[in-house]
Amino acid sequence: MKYHIITYGCQMNRSDSERIANALENLGFIPYSQSNKVDLFILNVCSVRQSAIDRIISKAESIKSKLLITGCILQKDKKRFGKISDGIFNIADLTKLPKILKNLGFKIKNTGILKSNHYLETEPKYESNIIADIPIMTGCNNFCSYCVVPYTRGKEISRPIKDIVCEAKKLIQNGIKEIWLLGQNVNSYKPNFAKLLKQVNDIKGDFWIRFTSSHPKDLTSEMIETMAKCQKATPYFNLPIQSGDDNMLKAMNRPYSVKKYKELIKETRQAFKKYRKGLEKEVAISTDAIVGFPGETKKQFENTKKTFEEIKFAFGYISRYSPRPGTTAARMKDNVSSIEKKKQKKELEKIIEKTALDFNKKFLNKEIDVLILEKKKDFFIGKTRHYQTIKIPAFCNEAGPRCKIGEFVKAKVTEVKPYGLQAKLIEARLRQGLRQG
Repeated sequence: MKYHIITYGCQMNRSDSERIANALENLGFIPYSQSNKVDLFILNVCSVRQSAIDRIISKAESIKSKLLITGCILQKDKKRFGKISDGIFNIADLTKLPKILKNLGFKIKNTGILKSNHYLETEPKYESNIIADIPIMTGCNNFCSYCVVPYTRGKEISRPIKDIVCEAKKLIQNGIKEIWLLGQNVNSYKPNFAKLLKQVNDIKGDFWIRFTSSHPKDLTSEMIETMAKCQKATPYFNLPIQSGDDNMLKAMNRPYSVKKYKELIKETRQAFKKYRKGLEKEVAISTDAIVGFPGETKKQFENTKKTFEEIKFAFGYISRYSPRPGTTAARMKDNVSSIEKKKQKKELEKIIEKTALDFNKKFLNKEIDVLILEKKKDFFIGKTRHYQTIKIPAFCNEAGPRCKIGEFVKAKVTEVKPYGLQAKLIEARLRQGLRQG
């Protein structure tokens, strides 16, 4: 029995697919890359944006094998998916997969292997041997007025610290070089995200720590200080602002002010300058924002532009608002035209392009740590500790490539652009030290 999974959406969905894959293989299925020649096709989907739903439906209608759909799905979308699939299951009900498959006519083995209290206790089949996602929690209690996650994921549930640390230790022992701690809002992890971060940081080994996503309302001074003190935690931090106007934040049900957000950014930057050395003092701050939210005036958008110019983000992810059924915002009049939304998106991206370039200029002619992720034509592609994408020439002489995928290297930056760096290789061996002097 052959299976194939396609995943849409965020890192959490990708992590869920890893657990589905391992569950299927424990039940006797084998993965197969040719999706048109499989017995079972699984779509792990996301209802966050309508454009994604349209793509998923188009894909589902082309699938000839048995099709199951899971993921973050609104009730409205479940009805549509139900007509074009052989079944829908909630990822939280992963332990019911054997019964679902039996009902579809599959002869499976090890039907009792998936018994657990929660689906996150199911062991994943990691896609990468370099980077691993570790969900520390699932669900969301925030109910931002535009977001469907609380309706599709349910209330927040946190995994025990010991389980997360145990999973991280195994990954590091198996050679994983970068760990992502995942949650819809890692700041609200119970009992304490700062405590968890410190325990993962204290694991022996040569690896980096990243995490996502964070909410400004739950970001404490303890978390900021711990993040800066934990040397394996990379100096990259995503903190979604969504809007730079207080009235828009209130309409979005984001319970913080622009002033409070700026204070958090200032505190974060000060903490890194206090506890880090060299380039590590420069923390790369990224953000998310929504343009064209219902009722947003031109003046309110100008406030967002002004906020972006003042904060000087190193990265930014801008979305055009689209209504999702069931949310509070869906009942508001979507009165900003699609043309205006596109225009606003470009204006914010232009600001980010400038501030990103200014941030990257700090790295010109400097030696930095790089994790090599892939090779494309004549370049190795990697990520820096500040999450910049970096290119390193693969062939420096007739001897051929001098570094390997999945390896930490040291490189000297020779060129900077808004969304990437180029560098020359200095050292291509697995290093023990992670801090930059």
